[in-house]
Amino acid sequence: MLRTLPQTRDFSLAYRLAAVVAFTFLTAISARITIPVEPVPITLQVLIVVLSGLVLGARDGALSQLFYIGLIALNLPVDARMVGAAAFFSPTAGYLLGFVPAAFVTGWLIERSNRRAVQRWLAAVVGILVIYAFGYTLLKLNTGLAWDAAWTAGVAPFIALDLGKALIAAAVAESGRAFFLRNS
Repeated sequence: MLRTLPQTRDFSLAYRLAAVVAFTFLTAISARITIPVEPVPITLQVLIVVLSGLVLGARDGALSQLFYIGLIALNLPVDARMVGAAAFFSPTAGYLLGFVPAAFVTGWLIERSNRRAVQRWLAAVVGILVIYAFGYTLLKLNTGLAWDAAWTAGVAPFIALDLGKALIAAAVAESGRAFFLRNS
């Protein structure tokens, strides 16, 4: 039965922080795997964001993404375009800001389910919808695109890929948990 780290055992604060930092690092690394598409590049970050919620749970998954956003706010070039804090004033701002609530919602949903593979996938899909809600809205506001043009540029090209990423996250979540539990 899949459970998130904080509820499985009494993990030490240091151990939980190490897991959070690991997912922060994975999110930064996944930003480097990029297909440059305008105005929003295709990356593997969505996979890691929902996986952080599935593996770490709502609080720690969201915290890992908050740390990632914090690194960008500190002007470190860990975003997909390597522009640091300028990413918050670009078409990708909403997607980045959506990472925190997406990881939280994904983790929250999986903590309240019986953790079957289909439920992990559905939780990941809902997390992706949260990213889309933030990304789509801020893409429209930051670029001045019409709503339909923002949909065409910032959501439609990603749907099939992101459903596949949700499937991968759901499939490897238990392995990720086993890795963290084995190394605790």
